[in-house]
Amino acid sequence: WYSWAPWSYFSKRKHEKLHKLFIPKANRIAVFSYLFREGVCVVKKDTVSPTHPQIEGATNLEVLNLMKSLESRGYVRVTFSWQHSYCYLTPEGIEYLRGYLALPAEIVPNTHKKAAGRPEGRDREEDKFGGEGKPAFRGGGDREYRSREGGFGRGGGM
Repeated sequence: WYSWAPWSYFSKRKHEKLHKLFIPKANRIAVFSYLFREGVCVVKKDTVSPTHPQIEGATNLEVLNLMKSLESRGYVRVTFSWQHSYCYLTPEGIEYLRGYLALPAEIVPNTHKKAAGRPEGRDREEDKFGGEGKPAFRGGGDREYRSREGGFGRGGGM
């Protein structure tokens, strides 16, 4: 029999030890609690970075692999753009993390909270038009900044 036979490759691979990333439970809880608190997580595709910018204690590789795992189970929706993964928590993911972190049903991510009303300040409806019905941002007239005479292009020539 020949040593280059295709089945010899697979029989060798079968006995190799698989490399798995061990993520300490404290780091896993830190990543999951951040994701649940914010509702979103941004992860740069950088496997050698020693820390994640927003999550204390976890490496970027750990956050990247946890988001990949959550995405494969349907708990996170991932959008990838410009070497960054934008991970959004799904309703199934909220239920899973609520059970994993043992949180009550009243606590929801920041992305699911009702936004507060407009901050106090000027009322936009009243100040949108400056008195005469003209927009307030235009000054006096509509294109006063441009004179009718002069200029070199389009018929204003010399």
